[in-house]
Amino acid sequence: MVATTQPTGPDAIAHREWSRYTPRERWRRYGLMALVALAVVWSLSTINIIWPWLWDAPQQMGDLFARMFPPSLEGWKDIAWTLLETVNIATIATFFAVFLSLPIALIAAQNTTPNRFTLWLGRFILVSSRSVNTIIWALLFVAVFGPGVLAGILAIIFRSIGFLGKLLGEAIEEIDRAPIEALESVGASRFKILVYGVIPQVMPTFFAVSILRWDINLRESTVLGLVGAGGIGIILQGAIDTFAWPTVATILLAIIGLVIIGEAISAYLRKKVI
Repeated sequence: MVATTQPTGPDAIAHREWSRYTPRERWRRYGLMALVALAVVWSLSTINIIWPWLWDAPQQMGDLFARMFPPSLEGWKDIAWTLLETVNIATIATFFAVFLSLPIALIAAQNTTPNRFTLWLGRFILVSSRSVNTIIWALLFVAVFGPGVLAGILAIIFRSIGFLGKLLGEAIEEIDRAPIEALESVGASRFKILVYGVIPQVMPTFFAVSILRWDINLRESTVLGLVGAGGIGIILQGAIDTFAWPTVATILLAIIGLVIIGEAISAYLRKKVI
């Protein structure tokens, strides 16, 4: 029998094959991938997809785009007016949401809330606001106040409070404790601690988040008209219902232009603030 010797020392290290995962970790990853694949297959089986319509979709989209060309400038005054209305909805709603979200953020942050009840109250408000989509809020307010701009403004306000309050609350919880302790050591009141110790530290985040939310609200306000809550979505829905596809193309191009302009403005303002 011939004895074989295994390499030792540096040769053994060079001979050993490197592997990122152990066999057990590898099989665990394969198991998770299989579960994800099964979940996707099960989900597709429950949504009742009509596959002939899916295979026919590229042809139908091509036919629809052909009907949209060339875009029609008929009714451009109404389009321009509703675009201005859309901007007003987003701006007014953001303005009120910013100031309403600040006290909610203060009670939702652990280091500024008065007690545990207010902490959970603030977080309940933030979660409730973020859990309901803007379109759902718009449907509710259209049912209460009727169709129009007011329903759209209130819908965006109620949706924005959760977004702004969540980010501002997290910024408040991450502030530097040194200024707070200095104010407490000289006997400053709770109100003065908030004004001189907390708010100055979160002001950059306050402005940056407000500008970001305005940009988001500008996009969301373009579809509020689909449920009767004002904005350019109203004439878009009307054009779709009457099969005025060239007008639909003009409205879509106007919405894209508005979103691009809003993105440029918000990027410029954030650059100035941050």
